[in-house]
Amino acid sequence: MIQIGQPAPHFKEQAVIDGGDFKDISLEDFRGKWLVLFFYPLDFTSVCPTELTQFREYLKSFQEYGAEVLGASVDSVHSHKRWIKDDLGDLGYPLIGDLKKNLARDYGVLIQGAGIATRGTFIIDPEQNIQYSCLHSPRVGRDAKEILRMLAALQSGERCPAGWNPGDKHLTS
Repeated sequence: MIQIGQPAPHFKEQAVIDGGDFKDISLEDFRGKWLVLFFYPLDFTSVCPTELTQFREYLKSFQEYGAEVLGASVDSVHSHKRWIKDDLGDLGYPLIGDLKKNLARDYGVLIQGAGIATRGTFIIDPEQNIQYSCLHSPRVGRDAKEILRMLAALQSGERCPAGWNPGDKHLTS
């Protein structure tokens, strides 16, 4: 089970990047950067595109915080490529094809019996340790704005009260 502060599970998987090219991507590629890794159940579904396009909408904000965004599902990179081409348009971030389900299994998001990933989100720090982990029901989309808020709070290095936003006061003692 993944725990906060522990090393993120290493991976090397094929991903589709903008333009429809395939590229091997590994956790090591993100060393020294913050990484937002999110899993979603399947391509060509109803809730998933709302999340992927919202991450695209906030991509520049994530990048302003020095973070890379990386999506993953148990679909193939070929499925991802077709979905991007036919429905989503370029996302600006890679989508990993986890057809063998190793990545979903290693990150603890694989729904046993269903063979798909639940909505899992992980924020990995520049030293490649897990600093945030959250799982959602496949029926409910997550909010990229909340993930961005969590990233900002983690990067502040301070104690942040509930509802904290950049610019708000931190807790003392």
